[in-house]
Amino acid sequence: MHSKKQTNYFNKKELQIIRGFKSPAGIQKFLNETDYNPDYITCSPRKIIKSRKANCFEGALFAAAALRVMGHKPVIVDLMADNDDDHVIAIFKQNNCYGAIAKSNTTVLRFREPVYRTMRELVMSYFDFYFNTNGEKSLRSYSILVDLSKFDKYNWMTTDNDLEFIGDYLFTIKHYPILTKQMIKQLSIADKEVVNLCFTGSVLAGLFKPQKKK
Repeated sequence: MHSKKQTNYFNKKELQIIRGFKSPAGIQKFLNETDYNPDYITCSPRKIIKSRKANCFEGALFAAAALRVMGHKPVIVDLMADNDDDHVIAIFKQNNCYGAIAKSNTTVLRFREPVYRTMRELVMSYFDFYFNTNGEKSLRSYSILVDLSKFDKYNWMTTDNDLEFIGDYLFTIKHYPILTKQMIKQLSIADKEVVNLCFTGSVLAGLFKPQKKK
């Protein structure tokens, strides 16, 4: 998943910030220190550098752009949920294994070390910690890899325009289901202690409000 480094999209000040990350974990640290954006908007990585705030999708776009500067392909994957927010992660490979970077309004859906041999293995590392505020485990499928270079003509890394159309595109692509109907019926509720830890420090305005099951 490595490609030629792309540095001509950002100005010198922006590149100085991105090059300061040194590693994928450095990108994650930047996102962890960035405020969570609860607004329904999708800003470019350039605007995130300026505002120092990002939602889940914006964080994945930013991470993909920063990984691109490091020499990786700018790749994301969409995690689709039931009765919960979807989640988007930026993907990278090291030693032929997958890792991920993510911005989240929770504490446990963020970085994954590049130790997973397949995408499904990586996605399933999120499963037990992917639940709504009622503790219902909600992850249901994951998308094919999306190379964001297909959107270069829209200047997705630096534009001032809303990039929600990329999010809309994610709804149109193939997703791989990870559970059968029987598995879904037999899912347990997450431990209360884990749920409380997960949402510690969350921005309430940005939390999904699940529907109560009948």
